[in-house]
Amino acid sequence: MADDREPETGGAAAAGEKNPGTVPGPAGSGEQSNPAPPLDILPPQHWVQAAQDNASDDDGDSALGEDAASSTASITSTILNYRTIHGRTFHSETGNAQYWGSNDDKKNESMDIGHHLMTLTMDGKLYRAPLKKNIKKALDIGTGTGIWAIDFADEYPDTEVIGTDVSPIQPGWVPPNLKFEIEDCTRPWTFRPDCMDYVHIRLLVGSVIDWTELFREAYKVLKPGGYLESYEASPAMESDDGTVDDKSAMHQWGKFFIEGGRKLGRTFTVIDDKVQRKAMEEAGFVDIEEWDCKVPIGGWAQDPKLKEIGQYAQLSLEQDSEGWVLFMANVMVGWSKEEIQVYTTQLRREIRSGKKHAFYRQRVVWGRKPE
Repeated sequence: MADDREPETGGAAAAGEKNPGTVPGPAGSGEQSNPAPPLDILPPQHWVQAAQDNASDDDGDSALGEDAASSTASITSTILNYRTIHGRTFHSETGNAQYWGSNDDKKNESMDIGHHLMTLTMDGKLYRAPLKKNIKKALDIGTGTGIWAIDFADEYPDTEVIGTDVSPIQPGWVPPNLKFEIEDCTRPWTFRPDCMDYVHIRLLVGSVIDWTELFREAYKVLKPGGYLESYEASPAMESDDGTVDDKSAMHQWGKFFIEGGRKLGRTFTVIDDKVQRKAMEEAGFVDIEEWDCKVPIGGWAQDPKLKEIGQYAQLSLEQDSEGWVLFMANVMVGWSKEEIQVYTTQLRREIRSGKKHAFYRQRVVWGRKPE
């Protein structure tokens, strides 16, 4: 395969151990700007009392079944130089990277279930951009376990596919047209200009300081006529009927991330602020389109398809609810592991009850580089 990398002038820095609580300011500032007023995050004692009040309640049947739970396989990490927080591993900080999710087996299983969930919401599709079948090169930024890139490489066997991430947690056995590389996407990319037909970016919410600059890097490496596609989700759990009240664990879930993102200088309100479309326009993309979807959490929906989607959302969350929220609740908010466990127990109880008709929002935005 052709080497589309530029000379090594700004790639990922060597991985090194840093204080996991170090909080960078906005790009170029050197310090954190004046933060917005903190959100009303309920104290740990609230969840201890809730657990006592609900001690006699039955957690209920998760309604997922063993088949769904066993449908994903564990991916084993190949590098051990990770940060550890309360026994869970997180990537060794590379360059400007500050990913908030753990990268161990338990979290990887949850992400793989989430991939199946996201594919279900898009009616089995891996993308929404109008791609041609004869594209030559595709790039998956923030590839995670690599499961999307693997599926895409299978669907496009004549396309060279590259997946990049700050954690080397991808499997060794992959399609012959796919390779994985360690790269911090928040630094200047090292691929040559005009070499890619398609750039796919998924779930970098809370990890990017400057979305316009990120999309400018994608613009640079895309061929004229190539497409950028960005898939993001909101951390907020909402309801249309008021069942997710402001004292519930579900409602509080999003506040951990929004407040933590403020302290990190990396927003989690990408969907609320319409960041994807604005950043694509500023980067120079045209023919921008978007697709929105509400994703139910739990099996409460009456529609069979939505019910299945909700069950997988529940499975993904329950697989590792602690791993999703640990960094934000511990490092950013200051909760102990025990306090986080009490909270996540209440969260699972609410999901399993079926009484709270929660959903989260996701948005896919794609645009074309002018020819």
